[in-house]
Amino acid sequence: MLKIVLSISFVMFSAATFAGTSDIKASNNQINIEAISTNVDYTENGDGRLGTQTGTVDTETGHVHGHPISISTMWGAGNEYFEGKYDHSSGNTTYTGALQSGVFGSVVDTSSAVLDNYSVRFGKGFIIDNINDQFEQTSEVTDLFMLTPYVELGRHKWDRGVNYGEIYKNNWFGIGGLGQYSPVRNFVLSANAMVGETFGSYITVNFGGGFNGFSGSLGNSTRYNFGVSADYAFMKHFHGNLSIDYTSFSYGISGIFPVGGGYVGWEPNSKTNYTTTKVGLGYAF
Repeated sequence: MLKIVLSISFVMFSAATFAGTSDIKASNNQINIEAISTNVDYTENGDGRLGTQTGTVDTETGHVHGHPISISTMWGAGNEYFEGKYDHSSGNTTYTGALQSGVFGSVVDTSSAVLDNYSVRFGKGFIIDNINDQFEQTSEVTDLFMLTPYVELGRHKWDRGVNYGEIYKNNWFGIGGLGQYSPVRNFVLSANAMVGETFGSYITVNFGGGFNGFSGSLGNSTRYNFGVSADYAFMKHFHGNLSIDYTSFSYGISGIFPVGGGYVGWEPNSKTNYTTTKVGLGYAF
């Protein structure tokens, strides 16, 4: 009789583990098309160089919208993981600044913004089981959790419509972890955290009024990303998903460039925060 009970418990444990694992893997083997809304929160800070302003010089705030596409896959007994993403968003933000040597806030205008992001992620998933048999004589799966450490490489571009146009670019490399939990069948909750570094930060500035533009390197910074998401399988191959992500990084001050007429120009220090919401449909394969 004891052998029968143990055998039944083992089968139930295996079935529960398999069910949770299969739901998590299904959520990781998808092609997704989504709608995206990104809240831009950008601030430039002057350091008083050549007698210019100190403190906040200008800001860009507001939402831009777009349609990202992504593909992810987890395969093999080792749960190897790959994800590739691209998103494109455009819209208008509110520019708050000042004329040269003016008071911050004295100029408020609308500025166009176009954001493009590319990224690839490589990782390996580890299943973590928590068996609650410390106070009971049964073995019951109380938690089924997958942790996927990963490395990520990406590229960001912001076409900023302020003045005569500025284009910011940077690459990033990061290390992070994706935690996933399936509380009920067909439903997967995920949390993501990554820390990394930007590199190759660069700006191109256009000037009017007979002045020359300039292009040059910007300082790099630490890059942070945190996010949560939910995935539900309405059918075997069709999923709905929702996610919210927060990203933060900075651009360091540029060098000084002659722009004509005895004048010079440069790009000050800045900080960028993005809060991104996505909702979409996925095809699981």
